[in-house]
Amino acid sequence: MRSKLLTVAIAAGLGVTSLSAMAATKQQQPARVTVDAATLQQLQAQLAALQAQVADLQAKQEAQADAQVETAKAVNDVQVASAKPADELAKKLDALNKIVDNTKIGGTMFFDVTNQDHTEKGVTGPSTKKDGHGSTNGTGFDVKRFYLTVDHKFDDVWSANLTTDFSYQSSLSSTSLFVKKAYVQGKFDPLFTVRFGAADMPWIPFVEKWYGYRYVENTITDRSFEGGRSGGTATAGGVGAFGNSSDWGIHALGATTGDNSVNYQLSVVNGRGYRNLSRSKSVDAEGRFGYSPIEQMVVAIGGYSGKRGNDVENGADTRTATRGDALIAWRDKTWGAGVEYFHTENWDDILKYVGGTTGPGAANNTKKDKADGYSLWADWKFVDQWAVFARYDNVDYKYTNLSDVQEKIKDKYYNAGVSYDILKNLKLALVYKHNKLDGPTIAPYGYKTNEVGVWGMLSF
Repeated sequence: MRSKLLTVAIAAGLGVTSLSAMAATKQQQPARVTVDAATLQQLQAQLAALQAQVADLQAKQEAQADAQVETAKAVNDVQVASAKPADELAKKLDALNKIVDNTKIGGTMFFDVTNQDHTEKGVTGPSTKKDGHGSTNGTGFDVKRFYLTVDHKFDDVWSANLTTDFSYQSSLSSTSLFVKKAYVQGKFDPLFTVRFGAADMPWIPFVEKWYGYRYVENTITDRSFEGGRSGGTATAGGVGAFGNSSDWGIHALGATTGDNSVNYQLSVVNGRGYRNLSRSKSVDAEGRFGYSPIEQMVVAIGGYSGKRGNDVENGADTRTATRGDALIAWRDKTWGAGVEYFHTENWDDILKYVGGTTGPGAANNTKKDKADGYSLWADWKFVDQWAVFARYDNVDYKYTNLSDVQEKIKDKYYNAGVSYDILKNLKLALVYKHNKLDGPTIAPYGYKTNEVGVWGMLSF
């Protein structure tokens, strides 16, 4: 189109020029001027040459325009191609940020450097220093517990938790690693949260939070005392703890906050604790209900009932193990104090004694058992980062032997010390502990353990 206009313009110019020349000639020479064939042919040739030049110029312009279009397209393709990896990288970074922001990794370590002095006394003879019943004379460093926790939040309702339990004891030269907690949680309301898997049980972890010195000693229902029942000897096996801090099952819990608040938890579990993921013919149940008239105080009751995983197919007849719990505790920024009580029946003698010298109870010379225990504790933060604390436990463990005579084991424990918070997540305590056990009166035995040292807790 542009070439045609240019051609017409040139032709018009030539025509005007010719007419102007002719007009000038006519004015100068009034005689008529004629254009011969040769001149006309020359003019046509010039016009054709100009048309060719215009066409060539147009072709070059169109080629240049096409090249510019191709260049722009190539540049755009390069920009798109270079932006694609950046977009993909941005998406990956966003996904990674979400994982990092919604995942928390932490750990807690209980450690100590202590010296133990352990003596035992049999039915006859004096007390002698010897190793046994969970105590080793001498000085050593122990990492009693190391928990590594990974907690991931999927959304505002669903989350998951994995907590491993590692322990090392220099006295035993052994290590162990267990999965203490592994659960999926759905938090539908502050008063209704459900956990599926291995999770905190209702009682022991709850008391630990109010006690505040778990790194120094387990709470009374979680503290095993060594002594035993068979034959009335100081070499008999020990009596284990009266509860589990974690177990596999379904856990429902909830709480309100502030004054006049309530809290509860109900767990239906296998019954053997987090270290033993096994099946049986029945499940156990543990529950807790607590009330806080003011935020700094709690009154709580709890209970446990079940076969503790012993009700298996083609197994021995069983009893039902039960435990009742009660707690009154106070904790503010300066003071902490509490009283815990428990009562158990058939906690150890779940399998029924069927008579004779073999089978359940025969080896331990026992038919059934029951226990009562209480724990008193208090602590005072007398200056920033420094506190003094003390605790006293008393457990009466009774069992009926094969002769239907009730025998009794009495365990007394206390500790006292001073703690120093080096950092918010690093605590140390200088502590003295004493534990004394007296065996049955029919065949008395006993032991004493004195321990002094530094206990610590590191968390991150």
